[in-house]
Amino acid sequence: MTYIKKYGLRLFYTFLSIMISLLIITSLYYFNLINNNTYKVFKIIAITISLFINSYVLGKKAQNKGYLEGLKLSIIIIIIFFLTTLITKQTVKLSIIIYYLIISITCIFGSMVGISRKKQIK
Repeated sequence: MTYIKKYGLRLFYTFLSIMISLLIITSLYYFNLINNNTYKVFKIIAITISLFINSYVLGKKAQNKGYLEGLKLSIIIIIIFFLTTLITKQTVKLSIIIYYLIISITCIFGSMVGISRKKQIK
Protein backbone atom coordinates (compact mmCIF):
# COMPACT_ATOMS: atom_id res chain seq x y z
CA MET A 1 0.00 0.00 0.00
CA THR A 2 2.81 2.42 0.78
CA TYR A 3 4.30 1.77 -2.67
CA ILE A 4 1.08 2.79 -4.41
CA LYS A 5 0.61 5.74 -2.08
CA LYS A 6 4.17 7.00 -2.62
CA TYR A 7 4.08 6.85 -6.40
CA GLY A 8 0.44 7.88 -6.65
CA LEU A 9 1.12 11.03 -4.67
CA ARG A 10 4.19 11.86 -6.76
CA LEU A 11 2.22 11.28 -9.97
CA PHE A 12 -0.56 13.53 -8.72
CA TYR A 13 1.88 16.33 -7.87
CA THR A 14 3.70 15.83 -11.16
CA PHE A 15 0.58 16.08 -13.30
CA LEU A 16 -0.77 18.96 -11.21
CA SER A 17 2.41 20.98 -11.68
CA ILE A 18 2.48 20.13 -15.40
CA MET A 19 -1.14 21.23 -15.84
CA ILE A 20 -0.60 24.53 -13.99
CA SER A 21 2.56 25.39 -15.90
CA LEU A 22 1.00 24.45 -19.24
CA LEU A 23 -2.09 26.51 -18.42
CA ILE A 24 0.12 29.56 -17.86
CA ILE A 25 2.14 28.96 -21.04
CA THR A 26 -0.98 28.31 -23.11
CA SER A 27 -2.55 31.52 -21.80
CA LEU A 28 0.53 33.46 -22.87
CA TYR A 29 0.32 31.86 -26.29
CA TYR A 30 -3.42 32.51 -26.58
CA PHE A 31 -2.97 36.24 -25.94
CA ASN A 32 -0.12 36.36 -28.49
CA LEU A 33 2.54 37.20 -25.91
CA ILE A 34 4.78 34.40 -27.18
CA ASN A 35 5.10 32.95 -30.66
CA ASN A 36 4.70 29.33 -31.76
CA ASN A 37 8.37 28.31 -31.54
CA THR A 38 8.73 29.82 -28.08
CA TYR A 39 5.54 28.06 -27.02
CA LYS A 40 6.91 24.67 -28.04
CA VAL A 41 10.20 25.26 -26.23
CA PHE A 42 8.50 26.52 -23.05
CA LYS A 43 6.19 23.52 -23.10
CA ILE A 44 9.09 21.07 -23.11
CA ILE A 45 11.02 23.07 -20.50
CA ALA A 46 8.02 23.27 -18.16
CA ILE A 47 7.40 19.53 -18.32
CA THR A 48 11.09 18.76 -17.84
CA ILE A 49 11.42 21.04 -14.82
CA SER A 50 8.28 19.61 -13.26
CA LEU A 51 9.50 16.05 -13.73
CA PHE A 52 12.94 16.92 -12.35
CA ILE A 53 11.54 18.57 -9.21
CA ASN A 54 9.12 15.75 -8.47
CA SER A 55 11.70 13.03 -9.05
CA TYR A 56 14.14 15.02 -6.87
CA VAL A 57 11.61 14.91 -4.02
CA LEU A 58 11.06 11.21 -4.66
CA GLY A 59 14.81 10.65 -4.52
CA LYS A 60 15.11 12.51 -1.22
CA LYS A 61 12.50 10.19 0.29
CA ALA A 62 14.12 7.03 -1.09
CA GLN A 63 16.33 4.83 1.06
CA ASN A 64 18.87 3.90 -1.60
CA LYS A 65 19.33 3.53 -5.36
CA GLY A 66 17.77 6.78 -6.48
CA TYR A 67 18.20 5.91 -10.13
CA LEU A 68 15.78 3.00 -9.73
CA GLU A 69 13.19 5.26 -8.11
CA GLY A 70 13.53 7.70 -11.01
CA LEU A 71 13.34 4.87 -13.53
CA LYS A 72 10.15 3.53 -11.94
CA LEU A 73 8.55 6.99 -11.98
CA SER A 74 9.61 7.61 -15.58
CA ILE A 75 8.24 4.26 -16.73
CA ILE A 76 4.87 5.01 -15.13
CA ILE A 77 4.76 8.48 -16.72
CA ILE A 78 5.85 7.17 -20.13
CA ILE A 79 3.15 4.48 -20.03
CA ILE A 80 0.53 7.13 -19.25
CA PHE A 81 1.80 9.40 -22.05
CA PHE A 82 2.01 6.47 -24.48
CA LEU A 83 -1.55 5.39 -23.74
CA THR A 84 -2.66 8.98 -24.25
CA THR A 85 -0.89 8.96 -27.60
CA LEU A 86 -2.64 5.76 -28.61
CA ILE A 87 -6.06 6.98 -27.46
CA THR A 88 -5.74 10.19 -29.48
CA LYS A 89 -4.69 8.07 -32.49
CA GLN A 90 -1.43 9.89 -33.07
CA THR A 91 1.34 8.05 -34.82
CA VAL A 92 4.45 7.15 -32.86
CA LYS A 93 7.30 9.08 -34.44
CA LEU A 94 10.98 9.40 -33.68
CA SER A 95 10.38 12.77 -32.00
CA ILE A 96 7.97 11.17 -29.52
CA ILE A 97 10.48 8.43 -28.70
CA ILE A 98 13.16 11.08 -28.12
CA TYR A 99 10.68 12.95 -25.90
CA TYR A 100 10.12 9.79 -23.84
CA LEU A 101 13.87 9.35 -23.56
CA ILE A 102 14.20 12.92 -22.26
CA ILE A 103 11.47 12.20 -19.70
CA SER A 104 13.29 9.07 -18.55
CA ILE A 105 16.69 10.75 -18.27
CA THR A 106 15.21 13.72 -16.40
CA CYS A 107 13.44 11.51 -13.84
CA ILE A 108 16.50 9.32 -13.29
CA PHE A 109 18.82 12.31 -12.94
CA GLY A 110 16.43 14.14 -10.60
CA SER A 111 16.08 11.22 -8.22
CA MET A 112 19.84 10.59 -8.29
CA VAL A 113 20.47 14.20 -7.33
CA GLY A 114 17.79 13.97 -4.65
CA ILE A 115 19.26 10.92 -2.98
CA SER A 116 22.82 12.25 -3.17
CA ARG A 117 21.73 15.54 -1.57
CA LYS A 118 20.03 13.56 1.18
CA LYS A 119 23.26 11.69 1.91
CA GLN A 120 25.30 14.94 1.92
CA ILE A 121 23.00 16.55 4.50
CA LYS A 122 23.34 13.64 6.93
